Amino acid sequence: MRARNCILVVLAMLVTTGAFASEHVILLHGLCRTKHSMSRMEAELIGMGYRVLNVDYASRTSSISELADTVIPEAVAECRAQGATIIHFVTHSLGGILVRSYVARHSLPELGRVVMLAPPNQGSEVVDILGRLWIFGVINGPAGRELGTGMNSTPNKLGPAEFPLGIIAGNRSINLINSLFIRGRDDGKVSVEKTKIGGMTDHVVLPTAHPFLMRNRQAIRQTIHFLHNAAFDY
Repeated sequence: MRARNCILVVLAMLVTTGAFASEHVILLHGLCRTKHSMSRMEAELIGMGYRVLNVDYASRTSSISELADTVIPEAVAECRAQGATIIHFVTHSLGGILVRSYVARHSLPELGRVVMLAPPNQGSEVVDILGRLWIFGVINGPAGRELGTGMNSTPNKLGPAEFPLGIIAGNRSINLINSLFIRGRDDGKVSVEKTKIGGMTDHVVLPTAHPFLMRNRQAIRQTIHFLHNAAFDY
């Protein structure tokens, strides 16, 4: 108990003195979502003293590379203008693939640590089955169609991670139809196994579903722990 109280005191001092003020965190929501889905994560990170940029972007309008090349440079430029020396990313679902796409093709010297929540890093079987349907394209746009599991899908062409990367996967589903298409444990959108990627630093599985992972208290706690320590808390 005494050790825990000491940790809390140290963290409070860090927040008070702005020790993380030069460390910025860019939040990127998932497909068909808005920045409001990341609002709880945003509040918790701000409470820890980070400067946070919660980005809203039209995820259904363009390809993954086009989204990455529009959304990320603008966010990075804003962080730089505010004095960022380290820029972390916390992403949900598609947001993680945008980061991979951008970093694979551009230099980002300030890049710190990245936490991806439920990323389809090896694609999703749901896209393999439903992606050919007209209605799927209407709902999910060009980027959604790129998230299959084939070797030529965008996630599978991006290569391994070459930055500190923590991945949080869920293993509960509220979409039982989607789960019929997915092999192994899944969150209703992507399997636990296909969230993984070569070069990742750490990986943890939590008992929650894809739509709720970014608001899950344990996921938020683990995200903060990874940003501090480059490892999850077991």
